[in-house]
Amino acid sequence: MKFKINTCLLVGMVIILASGCTENQNQVGDDSEGLSISQVHTINPISQSVANRAKVKVMTEEETWDVKAVNTDKELLVAIKVDQFDRFRLKKIEKKVKSDLEKSFPDHKVLVSTDQKMYLELEQLEQKLQKDNTNMKKLEKDFNKIKTLMKEQT
Repeated sequence: MKFKINTCLLVGMVIILASGCTENQNQVGDDSEGLSISQVHTINPISQSVANRAKVKVMTEEETWDVKAVNTDKELLVAIKVDQFDRFRLKKIEKKVKSDLEKSFPDHKVLVSTDQKMYLELEQLEQKLQKDNTNMKKLEKDFNKIKTLMKEQT
């Protein structure tokens, strides 16, 4: 009698755990399918065409989930979000993305980060540029602040 109860409890727990895991996997897959790259367009003389092309290039990598990028005349800052299962290889992915971007944009100094804070900082800067709430002087100031933070991380 006690053996049957323990067996039933064990089977019940396995079923509950298995159904919980499969539901979570479906949610992760659904989130990543509908992503799109936000292109930054500005009216000001601050062209973000290099950053937009870099975003498209980075999103072709299968490990990346999302990307934010901002550029000046000579520099390009990129922050990427990596798929959950690829987080163990952050440095390797970061190096690969950086080398690909350096080959594609040899006229720009490229800095790449997988840090969440850098991602959020670049996202805020992109939003400022999109709303045309910044000029070249403000852009340089914010850009240099983020660049300093990225260098501290490495």
